[in-house]
Amino acid sequence: MEDNITAPENCTVTQEKDFVVVKGPKGELKRKLTDKKVEIKQEGQDVLLVYPEDTKRAKRLMNTNKAHIKNMLIGVTEGFTYKLKICSGHFPMTVNLKNDVLEVKNFIGEKVPRTLKISSEAKVSIAGDDITVEATSKEAAGQVAASIEKLTFRPGFDKRIFQDGIYITEKAGKKIVH
Repeated sequence: MEDNITAPENCTVTQEKDFVVVKGPKGELKRKLTDKKVEIKQEGQDVLLVYPEDTKRAKRLMNTNKAHIKNMLIGVTEGFTYKLKICSGHFPMTVNLKNDVLEVKNFIGEKVPRTLKISSEAKVSIAGDDITVEATSKEAAGQVAASIEKLTFRPGFDKRIFQDGIYITEKAGKKIVH
């Protein structure tokens, strides 16, 4: 069973043992394959995924690897961007970024600031009430954005009334309506 992906001109896809490596203008991504039987070959701009079996399970695994490789190709050419919004209605909270630590002060009147160590794979920037998370890996950008959102999560409170917090407004190009 075979499947084909067309890679951008400035990208290369190679297989090293159990890993697939994608190199492009924004960097290099390496990911472990979901199955060791799949073979990846690049012929010009076409990336060929070859699987020795022809079963439903093989098709699922090949489609999973194909989706991961497509995300990696997008990441090394364009990158992934998540946008978050800082909402402080009752208490004026401040959000600072010092080196690789995000710090939220005065969240709902708390004396001790909430902190989060940012992964080295993602780049975080704060502009007014907006936070932008950028990374070449979709998983890294999404995990950092979710961790920032979870930093101000308050269980047991109605989000419609107590709207203080940091919320994801855009996921990798898709607008989110709360």
